[in-house]
Amino acid sequence: MDLISVTEKRAIITGASSGIGKATAIAFAQAGIHLALVSRSQEKLETVAQEAATPGVKIQTYPLDLAKIEGVKAKIEAIASDFGGIDILVNNAGMAYTNSLMDTSLADWQRVIDLNLTSVWQCIQGVLPSMRDRREGIIINVSSIAGKEVFPEWGAYCVSKFGLMALSKTLAAEEGERGIRVTSICPGSVNTALWDAESVNADFDRSTMMTPETIARSILHTALLPKSAVIEELIVMPSAGRF
Repeated sequence: MDLISVTEKRAIITGASSGIGKATAIAFAQAGIHLALVSRSQEKLETVAQEAATPGVKIQTYPLDLAKIEGVKAKIEAIASDFGGIDILVNNAGMAYTNSLMDTSLADWQRVIDLNLTSVWQCIQGVLPSMRDRREGIIINVSSIAGKEVFPEWGAYCVSKFGLMALSKTLAAEEGERGIRVTSICPGSVNTALWDAESVNADFDRSTMMTPETIARSILHTALLPKSAVIEELIVMPSAGRF
């Protein structure tokens, strides 16, 4: 099947400058999906846009710090309007954080919840009215196996991802009759720069982790399903173990 002939679609991908977001941008472009790429760094976004460049595919970059949640909804609305409407929203931006619940500060707790959960809700509110008007669209939320299972020292992160799962299920229940589909992607460990973040203290064998490209293929498969079908929840785990 020629994917380009059946996917004249427009997508927003958040967290598009690296990792799963970058891999998803490249996979979507190769499938003929036009891209609005969102992340904090304009420079990194431009690099991804160059790597994803595909004949006939429109790619635009939009630097936006989703941690500044007060302005997210309006800015996503503006991006959708500028880009000509959005058929697919991939909420991929997020952060990891490790600490015991007892030792987690209020500021750190709020930072994790704001980015991993509240900003996703705001992105959804930014695209939902136009999807309702067209009575179609798919929202793909990149959650985690930590949205299904808890891990010691990952409390704030797990809470944010469990919350994202509840957000996805509630959104699907509210919007399904309007033709809007919602998917939660729950990857196990993926070898990305997340593990190098200052907020993460973990020592795992990254050679056994999945690649971002593996998750990107799952996201693309989900996005390309016919409107009559939806993958409500997809758990993708490394074959070497549970984390």
